[in-house]
This record gives sequence, structure tokens and C-alpha cells, in this order.
Amino acid sequence: MTLRRHSAIRYLQPLREGGSLPAVVDTDDGGRFVVKFRGAGQGAKALIAEIVVGLLAQAVDLPVPELAIIDLAETFGRTEPDPEIQDILRGSHGVNVGLRYLDGAFNFDVAAAGDLVSTELATRLVWFDALVTNPDRTHRNPNLLVWDRRPWLIDHGGALYAQHDWPSVDESRTRTPFPLIREHVLLDRAGDIAAADAELAAILTPDRVTAVLDQVPGELLTDPVSCREFTSADAARARFILYLTTRLRAPREFAAEAERARDELRRQARQPLSARR
Repeated sequence: MTLRRHSAIRYLQPLREGGSLPAVVDTDDGGRFVVKFRGAGQGAKALIAEIVVGLLAQAVDLPVPELAIIDLAETFGRTEPDPEIQDILRGSHGVNVGLRYLDGAFNFDVAAAGDLVSTELATRLVWFDALVTNPDRTHRNPNLLVWDRRPWLIDHGGALYAQHDWPSVDESRTRTPFPLIREHVLLDRAGDIAAADAELAAILTPDRVTAVLDQVPGELLTDPVSCREFTSADAARARFILYLTTRLRAPREFAAEAERARDELRRQARQPLSARR
């Protein structure tokens, strides 16, 4: 589990669907990536979430495009005419995060591509998004792409939102459920969440979590603009590891909450329309 590292050589196309203005970028030896810039949106914290959540997802066999570290030289993008993009690039010199560009992919829609999602995948993804407190997997904003007749998980910068207020995150808050799971785009397709809970939690051991955090560059964990809480990268990694291993300790209330939300959704679906008003 080692992230490859590439240098960006050409800015190809902004992706204006995202609020943080990611872009398709060509690299020196790795091909094309969709790059999330540390000078945009939530800054380094969003990039940390992209790496941690993406690698944890891969560890439990969820489909995530290849992740990589993308370095931007100070000269990168100087010819870009858009002043907003120029500002982002100026604040993004050094380490950024890329996801493999899936040429020809399209946004997931349940009505059009729901048959590509198995019950197993839906169940695992509901459990996983509850674990990492991911609010961005709704019908309005599923953050799934369809490519090669498979769904792919993207855009995890909003997950792990505990990192935005570490001082208030004690053990009780760490172990709380995730009520927003009731809005999950695949909740109605989820099967036995309790069985998935037992299987996936056993995979995400403390050693596995530690190995994931070891992949996060220290430059992000100690970013002077948005990550001022810690004096060292090791201290920041230790805080993430404590949070995730505590959240993964049984009993996992987030999994029980996901089951309750799924059952409630099914009860509502069985009710006549008049009873739901």
C-alpha cells in the first residue's frame, strides 16, 4: 500500500461540477489524473480525507480509482488565463492528491445504472460511509461514477469531518452513530449490514489503519494554512489512528444506526402513500 508520486506537467481541464475546482492534469510518467488542490476549498484537510478514506475503501475491496500524490512546481499553470484557477494553483505548490482519470466515465444515476450495484456492494458501501462519516453519497450528490460498467467511488474530501474540530472530539463523540446515513443513495439496496460489519471491521485492524495513515504526506498533516493543531506529522497521524481505531471498536453504533435507517426506509416503502403524509 504505497502511493505513487508524479509531477504535474500540464493543466488540461477544470472540472467545474465540484466546488473546489479540481482539474484533469497530465503527469510526467503516470498519465492523467483528476487532481484535488490543497489551495482550494477545505485545503489540506480535504486532501487528507481523500487519501485516508480512499485507501481504507481499497482495503475493504471497494472500487476507488488509483490514488497518487501529485507534485506541482511553482511554475505550473502560470499561463492559465482564469484568475480563480490561478489563485488556486498558486496556493497548491508542492503536494496535492490525484485520482486516476477515468476517460468516458459518467455520473451514477440509480434509474439508469442501478442494476450495476450488487446488494453486496451497496451493503459494504453503506457500512463504510457510516464509518468514515461521509455526508456526500446522497441521491442529489452520489459521488459515484460509472466506468467500464462498474461504479467507482470518488470525492471523499467531506468525510472524516471530526478533523475540523479535534478539541471537541472525545471518545463519546468518536463512537456516535452517523444519522446522515439515512440519506444514503444505496441504503434501500443494502442487505445484511450486521454481517458486513463483522467482516469489514475485522479487516480494518489497527495495523491496517496505521499503514493507511503512514501514506499521508507530512506536508499535508502539518499544512500551515489549515492544519495547525499538531506540531508534527507523527502527532497528527496518531490522532487520526486513535479516532479510527476507537470508532472501529465493538460495539459499533454507526453500524446499528445504519441498520435502523435501512429498516425504517423499508417500512416507509411498504406503507400506502396516505400513511406517509
